[in-house]
Amino acid sequence: MVNTLQIQITNPKAKGLLKQLEELRLIRIIKEPTTPATKRLSQKYKGILNKEEGKDLNNHIQQMRTEWNNI
Repeated sequence: MVNTLQIQITNPKAKGLLKQLEELRLIRIIKEPTTPATKRLSQKYKGILNKEEGKDLNNHIQQMRTEWNNI
């Protein structure tokens, strides 16, 4: 029976105990990078531009697309 648990070490001594348990082949330590949950770009940049700046940016993008298509 294989169960996977995620634990948070609150005392440095606990890491040593876990290493000993791994050496006894009672547990296996799986090292995974701990990265914070990524935000969607829309959430990350929400509120950076006000409405007027957003409209200006959209107009500029539309103009660039039109110019690109005319080439």
